[in-house]
Amino acid sequence: MEIARAVTRFEPLLVLCRDAGHQRYIHGRLERAAVSAAAVSFAVVPTNDTWVRDYGPLAVLQEDRPVLHDFSFDGWGGKYPATLDNAVSLTLFSAGVFGTVDYLRHTLVLEGGSIDTDGAGTLLTTSRCLLASGRNAGIDRDALEQQFHDLAGIERVLWLDYGELCGDDTDGHIDMLARFCNPGTIAYLQCTDPDDEQYAALTAMQEQLRSFRTTGGEPYSLVPLPLPQPVFNAAGERLPASYANFLIINNAVLVPVYADPADAAALAALEPCFPGRELVPVNCRALIQQYGSLHCATMQLPAGVLA
Repeated sequence: MEIARAVTRFEPLLVLCRDAGHQRYIHGRLERAAVSAAAVSFAVVPTNDTWVRDYGPLAVLQEDRPVLHDFSFDGWGGKYPATLDNAVSLTLFSAGVFGTVDYLRHTLVLEGGSIDTDGAGTLLTTSRCLLASGRNAGIDRDALEQQFHDLAGIERVLWLDYGELCGDDTDGHIDMLARFCNPGTIAYLQCTDPDDEQYAALTAMQEQLRSFRTTGGEPYSLVPLPLPQPVFNAAGERLPASYANFLIINNAVLVPVYADPADAAALAALEPCFPGRELVPVNCRALIQQYGSLHCATMQLPAGVLA
């Protein structure tokens, strides 16, 4: 409910429900939570899981007209059932949810959480995820970069070869590790405790980020985000709590928080990165029990997509 309440303060929200009964239940929950009904619409579509970021459509603006690209989704390299998730975008398009925008279906396996762009031709990703054999066997960096250029106008790709979070079953999605705040600024997850099991991987990632250059040849302005204290599930497994999993929306940035002392430091670090936008903390401690966070559970769409 916190995500819905935060989003509807700034823009319309589309909620996916598995069937009519589920829609009635969610509608009642939103009503009791005093979420603006006028800002919410629903679509009935069955799914395998929560993470619409990875199987939802990726929108690209072409001459100011949005085009929806529907990439194949295979359950993060065949780890989980994905037949329903892989059909979501086509089901919504066929039902008229996306109005009259152009829709393109691709055989390439690509998850939305595995890439991040600066909006000016540069894409940031991780080699461990995109080059995993379970996704696109036989497709190398050059071939992927060409596809990104052809489909989305990407001029260059920054490949992170390091960075790993305990409990992350995506093979290293970039949206848990490092994110563009603007074309010259990258916020990233930093580990300062040598005794933390994530220290080596995140420190190596930090060093590689320091080696990256903007299109103008300058080092990026790097904004370190703290690690929250380790969070575990009932089985004792460490969960991938990350402040890098923020969501940029109209006039605001929703930031996942975890009822942790580091929450305030993360918000303070991000605030100067987004002048003119309100930073809204959203408690995601329950959400990470499913091994993901705020950005993973949402997908933004540009104006003109929803019917």
